[in-house]
Amino acid sequence: MNDVDGESVGFTARARPKESVWDYPRPPKLVGDDRRVTVSVGSVVVAETCASLRVLETSHPPVFYLPRSDVREELLRARPGGTHCEWKGEASYWDIVVDGLVIHRAAWSYERPLTPYQALRSHLAFYPSSAHCTVDGDVVTAQEGDFYGGWITAEIEGPFKGGPGTWGW
Repeated sequence: MNDVDGESVGFTARARPKESVWDYPRPPKLVGDDRRVTVSVGSVVVAETCASLRVLETSHPPVFYLPRSDVREELLRARPGGTHCEWKGEASYWDIVVDGLVIHRAAWSYERPLTPYQALRSHLAFYPSSAHCTVDGDVVTAQEGDFYGGWITAEIEGPFKGGPGTWGW
């Protein structure tokens, strides 16, 4: 980024057009994204990639899924139990463990996703309420209610499903 005098004043995210979550499809759509996505706990980077997949679904902020090859899996511990998504299938959950700190159910994956979401098989998603997440330097705000795990960045516009009083939308 340049200031008025043309001197460099640091990194900034690329400007992107606004996206309304009400323009997203149902059933959800998978879209590749080449922006730098980072997930960290304190000073420890848990995951970093420029090859994420976004799931776009009506009324929800996008969820970023990061390739396992770009995740420090030694910092993850599988959790018992799971949930079911009508579109993607059975979700498995993961704790993040960093320097003795355990963040329960901070990530999830679809080990055997349903068609047409097979590309998610080798990816993990992280709750931005559980870790510090950025997209091209833009700090992610967690979707209210945390059920859907949506990532709110500067270009994403709501209103969003997930908070109190929105479950019937």
